[in-house]
Amino acid sequence: MNITWLGHSSFLLQLASGQTMLLDPWLEGNPSAPKGFHVPAVDTILISHGHGDHIGDAITFAKRDGATVVCNYEISLWLQSKGVDKVSPMNKGGSQQAGSVTVTMTHAFHSSSMLDGDKVVYGGEPAGYVIRLADKRSIYFAGDTALFGDMSLIARLYNPSLAFLPIGDLYTMGPREAAVAAELLGVSQVIPMHYGTFPPLTGTPDALRELLEGKGIGVLELEPGKAMSY
Repeated sequence: MNITWLGHSSFLLQLASGQTMLLDPWLEGNPSAPKGFHVPAVDTILISHGHGDHIGDAITFAKRDGATVVCNYEISLWLQSKGVDKVSPMNKGGSQQAGSVTVTMTHAFHSSSMLDGDKVVYGGEPAGYVIRLADKRSIYFAGDTALFGDMSLIARLYNPSLAFLPIGDLYTMGPREAAVAAELLGVSQVIPMHYGTFPPLTGTPDALRELLEGKGIGVLELEPGKAMSY
């Protein structure tokens, strides 16, 4: 498949089956989004939690393409109230088929809410996802989270080879915690995310790479808008 970073924690996945997925889509107002990038027609959208820098363009793409949005139950209700027709809610520990992949919702330590006008709407609990591909590989998208020991259970149950991990610090893990997360997950490669978008997000891929030196875990530093084959 091809993986394209859209800045911050947003990714476009183009699968061998032809299915196109968006993870935590936020381009409008995202200073690290690739300028002039055209997002192709989307089949599936995964939402980890309700914060605007993760759900900001979910409604736009869901309505544009009739994409199915996978998210928790609370966010699904909010999206339906905004006119999104195709939602597929789930909760932590559960799995469902989403096109050619199987999606499992995992735990995350963070918060979740949507800003709706001048009101804050409860967004259920934050989550991550394990995405099991048709070729039997698994990838783990952590969403926004702190380090937690049960990442070792994700390794035991799903054996992911690649993890998308936040490294910015302040609101999520920093490089120190993300390095331990990568070890607990047993992955061979990490794509860092949620860093550099704003000045307070100070973690860097170089810092993560240094902490993982000699561990046999590669750090894939993507450039926004440029696809990487995986």
